[in-house]
Order: sequence, then C-alpha cells, then structure tokens
Amino acid sequence: MKIKRSLSFVIFEAVGYLYITLWAILCVLPFILILSGSLTDDKIIVKHGYSLLPRGFTMRAYETVFALPEKIMRSYGVTLFVTLAGTLLGLFCISMAGFALQRKDLKYRNAIAFYIYFTTLFSGGLIPWYIMVANTLSMKNTIYALIIPSIMNPFLIFLMRNFLRTIPESIVESAKIDGAGDFRIYRSLILPIATPALATVGLFLALAYWNNWFMSAMFIENDKLFMLQFYLYNILAKADFMRSGITQAAVSVKIEIPRESVKLATAVVATGPVIFFYPFVQKYFVQGLVIGAVKG
Repeated sequence: MKIKRSLSFVIFEAVGYLYITLWAILCVLPFILILSGSLTDDKIIVKHGYSLLPRGFTMRAYETVFALPEKIMRSYGVTLFVTLAGTLLGLFCISMAGFALQRKDLKYRNAIAFYIYFTTLFSGGLIPWYIMVANTLSMKNTIYALIIPSIMNPFLIFLMRNFLRTIPESIVESAKIDGAGDFRIYRSLILPIATPALATVGLFLALAYWNNWFMSAMFIENDKLFMLQFYLYNILAKADFMRSGITQAAVSVKIEIPRESVKLATAVVATGPVIFFYPFVQKYFVQGLVIGAVKG
C-alpha cells in the first residue's frame, strides 16, 4: 500500500537530506585538501596556500616519505602487529572485565568499579609510570612496551559493562540451569550478543594503537621497533634523517625537503588504512556507542 506523503513532510525530508549532505561535504573537505596538498609543489603551497585541486602536480613529497622504503614498511609492519595484538588482547580483557562488573553476584563489584573509575581522576604521574614500565616490568625497548600499557581503558570498561547490562539475565540463568559455566556463558552467549559493543571498543582501541607515537618516543630506542607515527614524526622533525637516507653523492649537495607537502603526505600515509577500515564497522560503532553510553 502506497502511503501518501504531505507537502510539508516532503519539504522537511528534502531540507534534512540537504543539511546532512552539506555537513558530509564539510567533513570530507579537509581530507581532500590534505590529499591535494600532498600532490602540490611545495613552493606553490608556501606562496598561494592550499587548494582543492593540486597545482604544480608532483609526487616529490611521497618520494621523500618513501626514500627509505624498507624502514617505512618495517614501521608499517610494527604498527600493524601492535594494533592487531593490542586490539585483540584489549577486547578480551575489557569484555571480561565488563562481563564481571555487570554480574550482580560478584562481591565488591561496586568497590572494584569505583577503583577503576578513580584511576580516571588521579594517577601516579609520568615519572612513576615510566619507572614502572621501564624498570620494574623491564619492558623498555621491547615490543611489549607498545602493547601492554594500553590494553585496559576505564572508559571502555564501563562502556562494555553498560552494554552488557542490556542483555536479559534470563539468558544467563537458563544457561546456568543447563550446566554452563561462567566462561562458557561468556564465550558462547555474551560475545555473540555483544558484537556492536565489541566493534565499538575494538575501533577505539585500534585507533589508539594506530595513532600512538608517544610510547615509541618514551620506551623505544631501537629504530627497528619504531611505529609508523613516530617514524613519520622523525621525518618531519629531523631533516638530517632524510639526508642520511639518500645516496652518498648527495651528501655534498644541498637537499631541499618539501616540508609543507611532506606534512600532508605523512598524514595521508598514516590515516589511509583507517579511512578504508572504518566503513566496515561504522554501523556497529554507532549502535554500540549509543547503547553503551545511555544504559546503566
């Protein structure tokens, strides 16, 4: 049956779509400017500024970024491994913590929840944290320093707990009647139902790991363990770093690095994989974030 729509509803719908389209364009424009600037001659950027279309098209910025392809590919590999390992371990630990905290039969669950929340208000400071990770746990200059300190996050724990609270208790009770243990309930019942929350938490974790340069700056001295963000930061911060990667014949020649376009090229290299990954989890991300933030 075809529903007849009033003129006012059609106008409202058209205005709504126009409004959303304009906001979508405004969100996309910065990425277009970054991509265009990375393909523009550096001198033109300095003289005329940025534009939506490349002027004086050149790939020199990307040639500069990839001047040492083996190093940037190694940093890509380190970042991928850290992101995947950290996200999977974080999902496991955070989902189990959220599952435990929403259980009414857990003793002192409110006290444990307050203890976790307290860490968001106060911390021991940067120096004690560094001493603990580097000296007490002996993780300095190891791959573990890039993964383990960032596994747990109080906000994500509460987000997961609040989402799991929406699951009816009758499901868990019926599973217990059938003889299922806590871990079996968690693995076979809770995880499949909590897919939106897992996608939300996983996206938060993956973005945090992917964009993390601070851990490399704090704990890593071996350049073979540099993450992509820290490697790109070094390209921008140290011109000598790029000069050392070009042939020895160029040492005596003054090398002009396209600084402005290189900044934009590094942004494209760093954010490209995330842009392609996000659409696959976007619907779960919105659903999990809304439910987890409102409930409880």
